Amino acid sequence: MSVNYVKLEEAQQLSGLRMVVVPGIPSPWGEAAKGILKVKNIPWHGVQFDHRDKDMSQWTGSRSAPVALYENETPRGGWADILFLAERLSPEPALLPKDSVLRSQALGLCHEICGEMGLGWCRRLDSVHSGLQGQGGYVEPIAQYLAKKYHYRPEQAAEYRQRVIELLGMLADILHKQAAAGQPFYMGSSLSAVDLYSATFMAPFNPLPQEQCAMLPPIRSAFESLDADTAAALDPILIKHRDFIYAQFLELPLSL
Repeated sequence: MSVNYVKLEEAQQLSGLRMVVVPGIPSPWGEAAKGILKVKNIPWHGVQFDHRDKDMSQWTGSRSAPVALYENETPRGGWADILFLAERLSPEPALLPKDSVLRSQALGLCHEICGEMGLGWCRRLDSVHSGLQGQGGYVEPIAQYLAKKYHYRPEQAAEYRQRVIELLGMLADILHKQAAAGQPFYMGSSLSAVDLYSATFMAPFNPLPQEQCAMLPPIRSAFESLDADTAAALDPILIKHRDFIYAQFLELPLSL
């Protein structure tokens, strides 16, 4: 299901689901949201995010993306809000377990991947720190922009990297235990939101090949820039899982 991109003015006049997404970059949060809609076969129109467009930020109530806008409901910019909306619009296939205990476990794992100080958040700030130190990561203009936007604190640099390493290890341990039980998924024997988030959030560590995910060289370089400890923590099972999820459930090449 390829993305149908429209201009802001057209999107504002449309009904149904519209989603503002970052263009040209496999933003993990945006690609996860796209993946959820793909799996659930929910039709939507895409709008390319422009942080300079005041009309866009007024419409979405945000200066970030993704933001999902359904009919006249309040815009949804958080990863969980977008997931819950998709679950409501298309209950099947369910991406969260029905059982309350399993559901809380799944949401906990999703938060550790997507939430503030989670895997994606800390990887971004670690790449900012590396860029500002001239040690890989984002080139300085991008690093400066992201540092201000996401409240980078140099005194927390060690914490960002340690969180990344710990979370990669935790996710890999779960996949190894599931593999030993004959299952390729994080939760039981079926696809869940955890699988989609884990797969899409591998991009800042090991992006898909250029023919599947066209990226500007500075962004690809930043995503591929790993210190020795992070590289050691990036267990091959995480990439194997990523490739399985994309091959079986998502769409390639990416619609950026």
